[in-house]
Amino acid sequence: MERRWLNHYPPEIPSHAEYEVKPLFTYLKEAAALRPNHTALHFLGKDISYASLYSQCKSFANGLLQLGLQKGDRVAIMLPNSPQSVIAYYGALMAGGVVVQTNPLYTERELSHQLADSGATFIVCLDKVFARVAAVKEMTSLRHLIVTGIQDYLPFPKNVVYPFVQKKQKPHIIVDLTYGPYVHAFKKMVSKSSDEDVSVSVDPMEDLALLQYTGGTTGAAKGVMLTHANLVINAKQCLLWTHRDGPGDDIVLAALPFFHVYGMTVCMNQGIMTCSTLVILPKFEAKEVLETIHKKRPTLFPGAPTMYIALLNHKDVSRYDLSSIQACISGSASLPSEVQQKFQSIISGSLVEGYGMTETSPVTHANLIHGKQVKGSIGIPWPDTEAGIYSSERGEFVAPGEVGELLVKGPQVMKGYWNQPEETAAVMQDGWLMTGDMGYMDEEGYFYIVDRKKDMIIAGGFNIYPRDVEEVLYEHEAIQEAVVLGVPDPYRGETVKAYIVVKSGATVTEEALNTYCRKHLAAYKVPRLYEFREELPKTMVGKILRRALLEEEKEKQKQEV
Repeated sequence: MERRWLNHYPPEIPSHAEYEVKPLFTYLKEAAALRPNHTALHFLGKDISYASLYSQCKSFANGLLQLGLQKGDRVAIMLPNSPQSVIAYYGALMAGGVVVQTNPLYTERELSHQLADSGATFIVCLDKVFARVAAVKEMTSLRHLIVTGIQDYLPFPKNVVYPFVQKKQKPHIIVDLTYGPYVHAFKKMVSKSSDEDVSVSVDPMEDLALLQYTGGTTGAAKGVMLTHANLVINAKQCLLWTHRDGPGDDIVLAALPFFHVYGMTVCMNQGIMTCSTLVILPKFEAKEVLETIHKKRPTLFPGAPTMYIALLNHKDVSRYDLSSIQACISGSASLPSEVQQKFQSIISGSLVEGYGMTETSPVTHANLIHGKQVKGSIGIPWPDTEAGIYSSERGEFVAPGEVGELLVKGPQVMKGYWNQPEETAAVMQDGWLMTGDMGYMDEEGYFYIVDRKKDMIIAGGFNIYPRDVEEVLYEHEAIQEAVVLGVPDPYRGETVKAYIVVKSGATVTEEALNTYCRKHLAAYKVPRLYEFREELPKTMVGKILRRALLEEEKEKQKQEV
């Protein structure tokens, strides 16, 4: 294939790079040797140096080994962003374990599936979720539960006050903990274990670092097998894209959750590779993020579209100085052009849209941070990454401008799905990963996603891509958020329904939106149904849950029958 996108690469970005592939935790060791006193983590007022972070990771690794961890054992981490989540992650890797990142919001049903499927024998969890973990233990292979609380790494006096504040605000959360042979205190385990170097041999090209669960391109949640090399190379590709390599003075705002592969790669792993300071927030709250940017002056802010939307629409956004931010890469969902332009106007650098998926560690494409940015495009492939648009009907890659399925190939592509060779074979062909996303490449080599295969709406024989409609809705001055779905229709098969969140203080009617959409969309794409909401269901990364809205629609239809 003709790699048209290479014509846009600036001299600073190579089309091919030589990657020094080492076990992922090696980069923390090197950072601690190079800048031992530099702040690695800032967490709600507490600073942890690289020397201290590395020491605690080694202690955690030795603690796991003392409890019987064997190379390749899976270690689940069920924590929000915190020093503990970083220590558990790198410590588990040092001990030869395979990390299984687990969403702290998982229900018992979701948790039991992931833990049983992965075969995790260790879990590190927050005290608030301990009851959920304990309830599913007998359905899994769990042998050891390691428990921590947010207060464990808060500075004085916050660490003393926090438990009382939580008890007052959330009295329904009762933590009943009895420590023993199988339940361990994280803080005590780190303080009592040796911080001597751990000598577990790891082959970065073959050994797994991570089992990251995803819905994937087909079927139910599957464990994506990512090696040390996959994660190291994708973080290195990210550094090449941002023109950063080696030690620097970057401050990374880590509001994306580390238990999501996007936050893990572009915030945590990339930050530690460059000896940067990670300013960690346990969850995204618009006011707290604005205050943190104003006070801590981060230079990099990877995020999701809903984060940027929330900040732009905060009533006090103009009171905060966001000019320290030099670069933002938006992922996890499509970035409305209107949002990109407005947010870029209040920072000193660029907000660009990128693309990736769990199966690719996760990033494969992005617009240039220092170079040409194309409205509505996910950008161009990263170094050493191949991409093409494929027609399954014709069995070939198609010409620029034609819509088909996006296929990608590169060193960041997964090893496969955990214990699911048939599912792996269904999406991997000759090294190419079938993404399940429909898109096209333009004449210059820029790629565009028109939608997920499964999200495409077929109404009256017409193919309608929700993103086309959503882009128009986001340009309306009264709309804060919008999502479009195909809902069953007895005449058209499916019809277009738009869910709308209106900006604070603004008003708009269904009739007005209908008139507006008819000016900007072909008649068959115009929503036939509108539903106004105060908020939309989202993941912790900020991705709008279309599936949840579809389930609601199905339930409504059942009740109407």
